Amino acid sequence: MLKRFRPYFSYLKPVRFQFGLGLAFGVLYGASSSVMIPLVTHYIVPFVTKPESVEGSGWTLIGVLALIPLAFLLRSAGSFFNAYLMAYSGMHILERLRMEAFRKLQQLPLTFFGENTTGDLMSRVLADTAQLQQALILAANDLIKQPATLLGAGVTLTYLVMQQQQVGLLLIVIASVPLCVLPIRIIGRRILSRARRLQAEAGQMNQILNENLAAVREVRAYNLQERAAQRFQKSCREFLRVSLKVVKYDKSLGPIIELVASIGLVAVIYVAVAKEIPEEVISALLVTLYMGYEPVKKIGAMNNTIRRAEASLDRIEYILHEEDSVPDPINPAPFPRPKGEIVFENVHFSYTDAAVLRDINITIEAGKTVALVGPSGAGKSTFANLIPRFYDTVSGVVKIDGIDVSTVSKYDLRDQIAFVSQEAILFADTILNNIRIGRPGASDEEVVAAAKMANAHEFIESFPDKYESIVGERGASLSGGQRQRISIARAFLKNAPIIILDEPTSALDSRSEEQLQVAMEKLSQGRTVLIIAHRFSTIQHANTILLFDEGEIVASGTHQEIYEKSGIYRELYDKQTMQQA
Repeated sequence: MLKRFRPYFSYLKPVRFQFGLGLAFGVLYGASSSVMIPLVTHYIVPFVTKPESVEGSGWTLIGVLALIPLAFLLRSAGSFFNAYLMAYSGMHILERLRMEAFRKLQQLPLTFFGENTTGDLMSRVLADTAQLQQALILAANDLIKQPATLLGAGVTLTYLVMQQQQVGLLLIVIASVPLCVLPIRIIGRRILSRARRLQAEAGQMNQILNENLAAVREVRAYNLQERAAQRFQKSCREFLRVSLKVVKYDKSLGPIIELVASIGLVAVIYVAVAKEIPEEVISALLVTLYMGYEPVKKIGAMNNTIRRAEASLDRIEYILHEEDSVPDPINPAPFPRPKGEIVFENVHFSYTDAAVLRDINITIEAGKTVALVGPSGAGKSTFANLIPRFYDTVSGVVKIDGIDVSTVSKYDLRDQIAFVSQEAILFADTILNNIRIGRPGASDEEVVAAAKMANAHEFIESFPDKYESIVGERGASLSGGQRQRISIARAFLKNAPIIILDEPTSALDSRSEEQLQVAMEKLSQGRTVLIIAHRFSTIQHANTILLFDEGEIVASGTHQEIYEKSGIYRELYDKQTMQQA
């Protein structure tokens, strides 16, 4: 049952002392429950039912009675410290599970995120890891605690029954245990299938919520509040329906075991009365049986929890075992700071069966600014994404200064490339730290210098907290132009020899575009720059223009050269010029 979980028990190593101590307290709990309490009952009943038959003074009674709070003190102490130390160990497991899943997400290529929704991945990292952590701790704890309790009950039962030389009575008790195992197995299988569905529904619900929170402006602009609410309600109802199925099977196990136990108790009482077994022995037997059936119920509940965790484990391992389709080479080649020459040799690329790039052969000289233009979906962004190895080519080679990019480590490669995207992503932190992402070890003075080169210093200084201003989630407190200039400042601070600008001005007004153009011209000096642009105003200072169409470079040269020989380019340019007129 626990074979699949075995590798994850190694996560307990850093807290093995606390975990071992917790198990010891679990054994103390089990022993005090199934041995001390029944035996105290055995010796105290005669004082109540047949005081004249008991030898000794009142002090003997006081001594025997004192065993009751002592037994419960040990039981309570065992229960508390067991629960606390298990929780302590469990939190460490949860932290490590989440960090492993999160770190793996940082390594996976962009194709993985294109195939999976953000909300579902969040559910796997947060909810599924918590479910697995609960199962690991419950299994590790109850596999010691509950069998210890059951073993103690068995030893006590054997002792009491054999004192009366009633082997038949012991066999009746033992025979009822297999009857409890059957429903545990049947219900466990049913829970596993429902739990898989439940975790998938949790991921779907999380995705709907994530989408809604990420598009609050669009939802209100198009009056989609009711539609969003209905969609979320539908997901909640399906989650509720599947949850109730899991609860139905999970909670039915306890009553079934209690029913079987009650039949066993009736049989024991009947035989005990028929055999005229003393009251104190019967009382001790009943207490022992109660303490013995309780761990059977707990083991059944543990089985249900493990079944639910199996469904979560499937979802977590989907991340942990996902292969990196853009792996680092086993022995990475050295990659010193390049001059910036970029060469594509016979490059083909496709996301699925349809080719996105076909037979690309081009050399971009070091220090030159090259613009990538063409209709939407022509392959411009994919072309640029192959340089930092966001994707790998299907065939062909991409080289920087003659070095195949697939032979160097991704870290070294991307350390020499600065990227400014169409939507500048800022983190909910200070402006200072958002710029410092470009070079984490940079001083405050270097950050300010980069902001000045990006024409961002002036507006930053206008804020009350200046560079310590919090930009809000995704830079919500800044305008689009301000976010882009901070993104440009990052690139200045990184001082990489290769710059990729992915439509950096597409969402800006003319004034913001002019300010950004000045910053980009400064940034381009002495560097190899690729500009992906729909706006032709963005590529005024480009040395060369590459025209893409249906995955091929159909023309290259200056604006005038391509305008004269390419109808596609001329149509794109004239249409945009007329719109701006």
